[in-house]
Amino acid sequence: MRLETRKLLDKAFSGLGLISIAVMAIALLLILTPIVWRGSKAFVFKGTIEHRRVMLEQFHRGNAEKFNKDYAEVVAARAPIYDMLTDFEAGTEQRVSSIETEMDAKKERAKELKAEARVLKREGQTEEAEKLEAEEDRLKDEAKALKTQISELKESRTEPLESVIDALQELFGPMPGQRTPVLLRQQYGQTRWDRTLVKLHEVLYTEEWDYSNADAMGILIEKPRIDQFIGTEMESFFPYLEENISEMMQPRRTFYWQFITDKSKDSHIFGGIWPEVLGTIYLTIGAMIFAIPMGVIAAIYLCEYAKEGRIISFIRICISTLAGVPSIVFGLFGLAFFLNTIQVSDSKSVLAGSLTLSLLILPTIIRSSEEAILAVPRAYKEASLGLGASRWHTVLTVILPAALPGILTGIVISMGRAAGETAPIIFTAAVSVGAPLKLWQTLSQPTPALPWNIYNLCTEHEAVDEIRHVQYGMVFTLVAIVLLLNLGAILMRARISKKLRG
Repeated sequence: MRLETRKLLDKAFSGLGLISIAVMAIALLLILTPIVWRGSKAFVFKGTIEHRRVMLEQFHRGNAEKFNKDYAEVVAARAPIYDMLTDFEAGTEQRVSSIETEMDAKKERAKELKAEARVLKREGQTEEAEKLEAEEDRLKDEAKALKTQISELKESRTEPLESVIDALQELFGPMPGQRTPVLLRQQYGQTRWDRTLVKLHEVLYTEEWDYSNADAMGILIEKPRIDQFIGTEMESFFPYLEENISEMMQPRRTFYWQFITDKSKDSHIFGGIWPEVLGTIYLTIGAMIFAIPMGVIAAIYLCEYAKEGRIISFIRICISTLAGVPSIVFGLFGLAFFLNTIQVSDSKSVLAGSLTLSLLILPTIIRSSEEAILAVPRAYKEASLGLGASRWHTVLTVILPAALPGILTGIVISMGRAAGETAPIIFTAAVSVGAPLKLWQTLSQPTPALPWNIYNLCTEHEAVDEIRHVQYGMVFTLVAIVLLLNLGAILMRARISKKLRG
């Protein structure tokens, strides 16, 4: 090959390499940026007075004296809202009562006229009786009209009011004098300022869908609720609510680092993700405890003790094949073998999940360990054996230390995969809700875990839009855990490599 052609190819390959690195960096940036940005909102956000109330009452955290002072200001700011609702309800009841009184009077008068008409008929005064019957029919018609008017009044005033009250309770929590709801999420208002603005919009506007165009999708139309209450006691309700929402919720910048260490309340509506974090750590460490010894020992056997032949070739093919098997297959195998056949636990457990994950990452550890052992210069082995060391002593004191950086590389990759896998733990270890486990409980109890709970909260939670910050917070935490585990392993590998180089 000519020198110029070789230089041209070298430059081309160098350029392609740089382009590949740039594309990977951009892709990583596009993936991680929204995760970091939205995930950080689980830790740093504008918390309302309701958030501070939850922290004080449910987690016993905060200054009670200062909170009581702030909450008194909030109650005073919210009082006109509830007064307007009360006045509107009282006005509606008064008007309905007035119409009902008039309707009852007309019905009573119609009954009197009916009785008088019967008397006149018996006395032979048919003409007078017919006049009274006509008057009776007129009064009955008027009574029916008043009854219809009452129904229309209730429909036009009561039903819109009920929807306002429902939206207002989601915003502020239970109304004064209302019985405390059973569900924890209904005992408090919105704890985050961003969700407060969303709920405020729901109070101020109604949503309707226009399907008049059969060839297009429905069009969302928002209408101000105030239009339904023009000329009533509620007309000033909506402007006051919109103008004074800050005084009613008192948003403050909050750094909630306890999102990592707090337990969740009411299916992650409140609190943190400590059970999921702890469960992920248990499963990852458990998988590595089982997989690393088996993987390294298998690699040593295949490289140093096994004689090449059809059986060993077949074993290597099987290992390579297992590395490409979908993770859901490992999950089903873990359920069938570890739980149903040998019954390592009565039901799902961290132990069963760790064993399943260890099988998942075992091929990667074996292959990377093999490559690391084979990369050790043959002169190291020959020198050790020449000095009279046994084969096992040579492997243990010469080959393994030299191959350790490469082995750790495989362990780092496997650790990240074990921490992020969802399918293998669905059937063997993971549950949606649970308390943090003690170390000895991992042998028999299931655990929440970040990968499974991320999927569960994004697809099956009944309030999925309410807890977007929890979902992204979990993703951010999982990525951070994997990066920290990898960073620790990389630093360890670098330190060992430095020692080996002297």
